Amino acid sequence: MAIETIKAKPKKASRWLRRGVQIFFFLLVALIATNEALEERGVTALSFVEGASLHAICPFGGVVSFWQLATAGTLVKKVHESSVALAVIALVLTILFGPVICGWICPFGSIQEWIGSIGKKLFKKRYNAFVPRGLDRVLRYLRYITLAWVTYMTIVSGKLIFQDYDPYYALFNFWTGEVAVAGLVALALTLALSLFVERPFCKYACPYGAFQGIFNLFRVFGVKRVASTCISCKACDRACPMNIEVSTSGTVRDHQCISCLRCTSEDACPVEATVVLAAGKPAAGASKEASL
Repeated sequence: MAIETIKAKPKKASRWLRRGVQIFFFLLVALIATNEALEERGVTALSFVEGASLHAICPFGGVVSFWQLATAGTLVKKVHESSVALAVIALVLTILFGPVICGWICPFGSIQEWIGSIGKKLFKKRYNAFVPRGLDRVLRYLRYITLAWVTYMTIVSGKLIFQDYDPYYALFNFWTGEVAVAGLVALALTLALSLFVERPFCKYACPYGAFQGIFNLFRVFGVKRVASTCISCKACDRACPMNIEVSTSGTVRDHQCISCLRCTSEDACPVEATVVLAAGKPAAGASKEASL
């Protein structure tokens, strides 16, 4: 039997970096949403976020406005010029690194993940495995149906149709009384399901996640596994919040990858430089060879 020799190495630096980024953007969006609601009521605003709004900082607004912008030169109602600029920036990042907006920045993805940490403690190995694999594979394509519906309805109506159903919008506006009942129901259902399934909205319903996921097919920097040093421990598979089998991949091209990097050698993988973020093929000898 082969015995793998692995030198212990410091880990989790990237995990804490990512967590810090997630907390920063969650608090920033919460401040902007709160400040916007106070401004509408004539309350003195926080100067450093004055004039900002959820619609102004949401890149998806720029995505669904593309048709009206191209054909009429105008934006969908409530969409700001800044969301178009952010959509372009996000698109460049996605082409380069995949859906980093999903894995690092989106506050709604973050809160699902944080609630999921409670589910992990409650259900341990059963967590994120309640949905049968066959059903899970089918459900993952629902978000593309959502994307198609939202895009079509936005084009024909000229309005942000998804706002009434958007749990992200409901999360930061539930206390204002301006949220549709459908949005509150979607929010409550998503947060409850997060105790059993990691990032359920991201997996099954998010239209922007579906749009970004397409670029996993040809992103420049991908998550890659060096087969020559892989010890088949499947730590990368267990760490993946989207249930992707990284241990059987050369380069991860799954449309559900959110570029969280939790599977990499900087976090879950116990062998240095074996699961990495890289362009092209990683060098076969980039990590330490396992010895017999």
